[in-house]
Amino acid sequence: MFKRILIANRGEIAVRIVRACRELDIETVAIYSEADRESLHVKYADHAYLVGPSPSTQSYLAIDRVLDVAKKSGADAVHPGYGFLAENSEFARACREAGITFIGPSPRVIDEMGDKVKARATMKAAGIPVVPGSEVLSSEEEVASAAASVGYPFMLKAVAGGGGKGLRLVRSSREIPSAFRAVRSEAAASFGDSRLYIERYLDRPRHVEVQILADRHGKVIHLYDRECSIQRRHQKIIEECPAPALDYRAQRNIGRIAIQGARAVRYVGVGTLEFLLDRHMNFYFLEMNTRLQVEHAVTERVVGIDLVKAQIEVAAGAYLPWRQRHIKPTGHAIECRIYAEDPENDFMPCPGKIEGLRLPEGLGVRNDCGVYEGAEVPIHYDPMIAKLIVWGEDRVEAIVRMRRALREYQIRGIKTNIPFHQWILRHPRFMAGEFNTGFIDDEYRTMRKEEIFPHKDIALASAAIAALRREQERAVRMLQRGVAEKSRWRDVGRRASLRSIPGFSGRGSKG
Repeated sequence: MFKRILIANRGEIAVRIVRACRELDIETVAIYSEADRESLHVKYADHAYLVGPSPSTQSYLAIDRVLDVAKKSGADAVHPGYGFLAENSEFARACREAGITFIGPSPRVIDEMGDKVKARATMKAAGIPVVPGSEVLSSEEEVASAAASVGYPFMLKAVAGGGGKGLRLVRSSREIPSAFRAVRSEAAASFGDSRLYIERYLDRPRHVEVQILADRHGKVIHLYDRECSIQRRHQKIIEECPAPALDYRAQRNIGRIAIQGARAVRYVGVGTLEFLLDRHMNFYFLEMNTRLQVEHAVTERVVGIDLVKAQIEVAAGAYLPWRQRHIKPTGHAIECRIYAEDPENDFMPCPGKIEGLRLPEGLGVRNDCGVYEGAEVPIHYDPMIAKLIVWGEDRVEAIVRMRRALREYQIRGIKTNIPFHQWILRHPRFMAGEFNTGFIDDEYRTMRKEEIFPHKDIALASAAIAALRREQERAVRMLQRGVAEKSRWRDVGRRASLRSIPGFSGRGSKG
């Protein structure tokens, strides 16, 4: 096992990795920029080193500086977290050449899966369905030619894209020139790679992904599925495990396909295969993330496996102690990403000093937080400052518990998206599980702000309770038909009770 690990990241994920290392009795080394001198991960780690000025290009993304600190600190491994250098094959190679273990897959796999066109070809060859699309395109004329076979509308995407960057929806040939220029420019700036390709646009799909864990000795297991369809500007903001969209048969099928895809690239470590699910329950490979996901916590809570510790142990050469039949999901977990942004002002970032902080507590509540009272939230980085994760014995209980936890969550000094989460968690479509990637565009953009803020809309709350009642009645009907013995609804039908909702007496809603 490693003696000392350098964490090439910041914020809540750096704190999360430190905690896992302490349970494994491993020393930790934090790096920080000038803007992060007083950050929580710096205070929490065993050792901390300044790595550069505030801009990430001169600090967290500077490979030579990060490796210099790794050598100076005596670290024998590097954990990249997610973002920054986590999917940078050049960094993984540099670690290997320096005799330092990179906690993640091989540079070859990072390259193959980071190139979306190569990833599509690899998965297609492995028998995994992919969204119809094109090869690499280098001009507007080639895009127009490819569109003739793929069809309109289509998504114009960066080959090296990810995180909601480097993509545009194109509905007609007139939009190709402006979309081409915009995506190519963003791709070059964000990924240093201006190559593009197109994919057929699936209208209002659901976004479902499967967590993979593989060791160096050929064993691959999946840790079930997550749903990430609640997105804003192609960025996930709420995730659930297991995915409400999948029934028992679809869950088994997508898990099998995910293992097949991981084996096709000889994957090692923690990774995620992402799929789009259309209205007819057909799923298509979207991409593979060769790193720990932001939403890994909901999987941990449902399957009972610490993914960060498993990731470290696999990197050290350990065998996975589990077989697929040992992995049994229990209950339901939901995660809300907490951002320092103003939802009433087009979600503009809201940096500043946190003057007051009270985190929610209680049964089934977990806080992955990267800030503290008195901390300064800098403008230089992603505005996500924390993640709130709750668990319930079924989806109904998880929703009610998350609503309670969000109500307790208090941050003073800056604005956050907590009110936005409260609105989503009370929405009838969300509560009934009837949503897709267009949910926010369909619902939020068409509502007046006074309908969302403050959060005491009696009519909407009553509608949410009615949706929950329909969900329960549906579960009961499925039980009566004998279907629920092989579906997620069995827990809902057995345990869900509207009496757990504040204000519901069983004889009518008090709002």
